[in-house]
Amino acid sequence: MLEFSSKALCPLDGRYEEIKDELSEYFSEYALVKRRIIVEVKWLEYFINNILNIEQEDKKSYISKIKRIINKYNFSEFKRIKEIEEITKHDVKAIEYYINEKLELLGLSKLKCFVHIGCTSEDINNVAYALMIKEGLSDVWLKKSNKLTNKIDALSKEYSSIPMLAHTHGQPATPTTVGKELKVYAYRMKEAINYLKMIKIKAKFNGATGNYSALSIAYPNIDWEENSKTFIKKYLGLNFSEYTTQIEGHDYIARILDSIRNFNNILLDFNVDMWLYISMGYFKQIPVKNEVGSSTMPHKINPIKFENSEANIDISNSLCMALSNKLTKSRLQRDLSDSSSKRNIGLAIGYSLQAIHETSKGLDKCVVDKEKIEANLIDKWEVLAEPIQTMLRKYGYPDAYDKLKDLTRGKDIKEKDLKSFINSLDFLAKEDKKILLDLTPLNYIGYASKLADRK
Repeated sequence: MLEFSSKALCPLDGRYEEIKDELSEYFSEYALVKRRIIVEVKWLEYFINNILNIEQEDKKSYISKIKRIINKYNFSEFKRIKEIEEITKHDVKAIEYYINEKLELLGLSKLKCFVHIGCTSEDINNVAYALMIKEGLSDVWLKKSNKLTNKIDALSKEYSSIPMLAHTHGQPATPTTVGKELKVYAYRMKEAINYLKMIKIKAKFNGATGNYSALSIAYPNIDWEENSKTFIKKYLGLNFSEYTTQIEGHDYIARILDSIRNFNNILLDFNVDMWLYISMGYFKQIPVKNEVGSSTMPHKINPIKFENSEANIDISNSLCMALSNKLTKSRLQRDLSDSSSKRNIGLAIGYSLQAIHETSKGLDKCVVDKEKIEANLIDKWEVLAEPIQTMLRKYGYPDAYDKLKDLTRGKDIKEKDLKSFINSLDFLAKEDKKILLDLTPLNYIGYASKLADRK
C-alpha cells in the first residue's frame, strides 16, 4: 500500500488516501461503472414491470434474478467490463454487453434485446452521476461538513462569555466574545449547507436528442415522457429534468459546486481568523509529544492544519469553478467534453473534504488563552468612546462624536481619563452616569454572550 500511495500522482490517492477511501465508493471509475449497471438493470426492471406483457409470477422471477447482477458486482466483475470495453472502445456499450452475458447465464436470454432499449449513453451516464453525487454528498460531504459546523457551534457555547478585543481593519474595536465570533462561522456554515441541501438533483431519460424519438416509434401508444418521469422519480429517487438536448444541462451540478465553493470560502475565512488568533496568542496550540514544528527551531508549534486546509480549499475552489463554468455549456445537442470534465467532480469534493478534515484537526489542538485575551483587552479603554458618545447623543449633547474623538483618537487613554470625563457630565441622570462608570473593556460586550449561547 505504501508503494502504491508513494507513486500516486494525486495527493488524494497518496498522502490523503483516507479521503480517497471515504469517497472511492462514490466517485471512482469502479463506482461509476456500478451505477451504470444499476441504471441499466433498473430500466430493464421498469420495462418488465410496466411495458412488457409478462405474467405476474414471471415478472417476480425475472426481477429477482436480474437484481443479482447489481448485488454481485465486485472488482472481478469490474475487470470483466473493462475487458469488454477494450474491444468496444465504448464504456456504456460495454455495460450493455456485460449485462447480456449475465442474462444468458441467468437463463434470461430473451430479455437481452430490452437492455438499453431506447437509450443513448448519456441517459445512463447522467443518471449514474446524479446517483453518485446524491449519495456522495449525503453519505460523506454533508456528514463531515455538518460535524465540523457542530464542533465550531459547540465551542461557541463553551466560550460564549469570554470577552475578547475585536479588531476591525486590524485595529482595536468594540469588544466581543470568543464564542460570538465562532458562532458567526457556525451560522454561516449551516446556511451554506442548508442551501446546498435544497438543490434538486436532476436526471433525464429521453433518448438521443431529448425527444423520446426511438421509443415513440417502437411503442407509439405509450406516454414516454410520463414513463420517464416515473422511472427517474420512483425507481431512482431523483428529480426529473423535463427539457434537455442529448445531455442533461448540468445546471444543478454547477449549483452544487458553487455551493461547495461557498462553504469552502467560509471555511477559508475561518482558517485565516484562527491563524491570526493563534499568532496573537488568543488561542494556544497543545503540544503533542514527539511532534516537530520546525527542523531548526525546537520551540515552534505551527498552525499548519489551518494552512493545509487553506491550500486544499484553493484546489477545491479552482476545480469547482472550472467544472461549474464548463459543464453548463455544450455545442448544439452535445459534445463530449462534459464527459471528461465530470470525472473530476470527486476531486473537487475530495479536496473540500480534506480541508474540512485539516481544520477539524487544527481545532482539536487549540485552547483559548483567557489570560492573554484579558491582558490584551483590559487596557484598551479607548473602545469605550463608542458607548459614551452614544449615551451623550441620547441627551442631545452637541458634537458628542467629535468630543470623544478629540478625547481618545490616537491617544493612550487610561481608566482615570474616561472616568474623569464621565464625572464631569453633570446633566446625566444618576443611573446613566453609573452605567458609564461601571463600564470596562471586559464587560462592554453587548449581546455577544446571548448570541453565542443561542441554538
